[in-house]
Amino acid sequence: MKNHELIEMAKAMLSKAYVPYSKFPVGAAILCEDGTIYTGCNIENAAYGPTICAERAALCRAVCDGNLKIEKVAVVAETEDYCYPCGVCRQTLYEFNPRMKIICGRHDGTIKEHTLDELLPCAFGPVSLNDKLS
Repeated sequence: MKNHELIEMAKAMLSKAYVPYSKFPVGAAILCEDGTIYTGCNIENAAYGPTICAERAALCRAVCDGNLKIEKVAVVAETEDYCYPCGVCRQTLYEFNPRMKIICGRHDGTIKEHTLDELLPCAFGPVSLNDKLS
């Protein structure tokens, strides 16, 4: 799947976002290794803490289906600049593939591609738990 196609799927989720407080809709689309795509949007909550980002909403759908091999994540918002995953999303995604591609979109259709480990250097992941002192 081409990056622009994945971004378009993420854009389709912008209209579904529940953002009564920030008015900042975000859409995401996850491409799994087997070709399955999961989409998500951000869902806000008045208590703020329970708010879930679009990337994690899509990831939850993939995990619930047992699809844990993530290849790419596209993220887009209605902004002038590229929309990047927040720190919590980066950490959550890292669990499933530190080398996954993160495709960040802008309103004008331009995109940037990074690997997750570029966006989250020196991350704490599953292998970190195997490195503990005895």
